Amino acid sequence: MCRSKGLERARCQGTAAAVQGGSQPCAGLRGRLQLLTGWARCSVLVTSAKADRCWKDKVTTLSKAQDAHTPKSRGLPRFLPGAPDPEQNPNPGNPEWQPGLTPPRSFLPTVCLPPGLEYLSQLDLIIIHQQVELLGMILGTETSNKYEIKNGLGQRIYFAVEESICFNRTFCSTLRSCTLRITDNSGREVITVNRPLRCNSCWCPCYLQELEIQVPPGTVVGYVAQKWDPFQPKFTIQNANKEDILKIVGPCSTCGCFGDVDFEVKTMNEKLTIGKISKYWSGFVNDVFTNADNFGIQVPADLDVTVKAAMIGACFLFDFMYFEHSLAGL
Repeated sequence: MCRSKGLERARCQGTAAAVQGGSQPCAGLRGRLQLLTGWARCSVLVTSAKADRCWKDKVTTLSKAQDAHTPKSRGLPRFLPGAPDPEQNPNPGNPEWQPGLTPPRSFLPTVCLPPGLEYLSQLDLIIIHQQVELLGMILGTETSNKYEIKNGLGQRIYFAVEESICFNRTFCSTLRSCTLRITDNSGREVITVNRPLRCNSCWCPCYLQELEIQVPPGTVVGYVAQKWDPFQPKFTIQNANKEDILKIVGPCSTCGCFGDVDFEVKTMNEKLTIGKISKYWSGFVNDVFTNADNFGIQVPADLDVTVKAAMIGACFLFDFMYFEHSLAGL
């Protein structure tokens, strides 16, 4: 290859000299075409050699500059954030995680929402509307409560039904034990609220009201427990281990005449209010002659869904304790 390039370069030099000096004149049109062809091939070879040399020099310069300014990466190319460093792997021959070792963060399961509560995680306003029971209005007896749970636009997202026996509703009235089952629009049960038979008196500091929240049904995630106070309604929201995480403080008077009744949701030191549970005023006729009540829950949208489920259960408890009344006693 080197020899052929030398011959071509010599031929080009000879052709150029012939054209410039005119020492070897070409006779006829054929000679002129040969001279022009040799000159063109010479120009192409020289230009190609210069361009190739320039490109190699440029690539070498850029590679040296990049190596000088870029630190060496300890990880592998396309290494995912949060995965372990290969150089720190105690078992480089087997990169797979072994039982008994602490798994890397990238292998740990992510926090999943309970089934059926995905939409609840996006809401900052929850409306609870109790349905009017015509049989209770006519006979003046207690019937099983039914509630519609809606978003801020009034669209129903869940439906709650009370399960209790007639004996408890008749003789225990608002203190009755019951179970409220909350289902989504497809009929799947997503939340279960259990209420045992408990006392409800500001003079009795023991065996106070309590709710158990199960999400999904069968898995206890929290409680709503009443705290004794002779002047104000006070409750705490607890986790599955019965540790207090939030406090609910109500007004001194819960009669709600011609106005809303607000229960503020606060931190345990009561210095910060993060939301509230409101019993809406729905008119004189509705509040006096029916048991249908409307509640609203205002919370941060990013609040844990299990805490939101506990606050829904707290609405049911407040309805039983303060706003449920028997028409037979009017």
